[in-house]
Amino acid sequence: MPTPASPTPAPADPHLPGRPAPGDAPAPAVPRGLAGVVVTDTALGDVRGREGFYHYRQYSAIELAETRTFEDVWHLMVHGELPDREQAAAFAARTASLRRLPDEVRRALPAIAAAGVASGPLAGLRTALSLYGAAAGFRPVYDLTAERRRDDALAACAVVPTLLTALHRLGQGLEPVEPRDDLPHAANYLYMLTGQVPDPARARAVERYLISTVDHGFNASTFTGRVVASTGADLAACLVAAVGALSGPLHGGAPSRALDTLDTIGTPDRIDGWIREQVRSGGRIMGFGHPVYRTEDPRSRMLREIARGIGGPLVDFAVQVERQVEEILAELKPGRELHTNVEFYAGVVMELCGLPRAMFTPTFCAARVVGWSANILEQAEDSKIIRPAARYGGTPAPQPVPAP
Repeated sequence: MPTPASPTPAPADPHLPGRPAPGDAPAPAVPRGLAGVVVTDTALGDVRGREGFYHYRQYSAIELAETRTFEDVWHLMVHGELPDREQAAAFAARTASLRRLPDEVRRALPAIAAAGVASGPLAGLRTALSLYGAAAGFRPVYDLTAERRRDDALAACAVVPTLLTALHRLGQGLEPVEPRDDLPHAANYLYMLTGQVPDPARARAVERYLISTVDHGFNASTFTGRVVASTGADLAACLVAAVGALSGPLHGGAPSRALDTLDTIGTPDRIDGWIREQVRSGGRIMGFGHPVYRTEDPRSRMLREIARGIGGPLVDFAVQVERQVEEILAELKPGRELHTNVEFYAGVVMELCGLPRAMFTPTFCAARVVGWSANILEQAEDSKIIRPAARYGGTPAPQPVPAP
């Protein structure tokens, strides 16, 4: 997707590094939200919104989700290549061995869960992950070798599902389920969540969803993690910052909200009236639209097919709502395209696979932590701190300070 050229920075004031010198002309206008502004180079992947395509390194993310395991894609993101069979087995065994929590963290989880009953596992993860980093002895990435950074990244990614499922179960008055080394990543996640070894078809459906959400360009949480990494902070601090960004409803909170929309509509005979009212009033239709894609979200297309493979009334209803939203928009707002995004059918798939709605966004996080870690590792190779400027728009300074 075309992006505007980066503006030439103003000369720096030697007394205030990184800030425009006094008397310089105003900096060029920057789009709100930094939309389309290129902030760095990356080898991890890209989103081509006009094409409806995104990739992890040189491979289509959707093709990876259809043909490879979660561990294979994790290896690709961290090590830069897909593993052969021997490498895949070794990597899966290594990451499985990292799933268990230190005693210090395990003992603290009941208190963390009790304090966050209303806010849920994602809020608890911020505290638990920070504690894990301290217990594991994570040190600033600035001080570490590339190999030690990777070790920390693998360890953190391996325990995030354990932390999330334990916090959820404790919040429900249940005991955590210890991870099993003999189960693949996605199946083990479902096992720790429910206490039951999952049906292979359901486990594979969730695995494909997890793969499809590992990374997705410079979204808010990925960028946040990289900003903190640019300070040289430890890996847990970078991930906690990314989790904080993900917790915002405009970023990671939509899968359950999309299902809430289906619940609100309720029956097929209410679809038309509800959608027309939302469009006329300017209301949002959760699960539709994306800031990057200008065509169908490829993740949504894949998840729709997964949902259809499972089948049932919920799937039929979701497909009917999708079709009527697009038809009514074509009628009321010709020329404006609005398609389902990943959250719409992600919610349907997770509901069909038995995940509670409170775990929809945490499940997204359990996958995205791999992409965050890969970005943190890439950022740690550059010692330049990310330090943009802001344009002051307040009362002109200096003003006399009033007497007390």
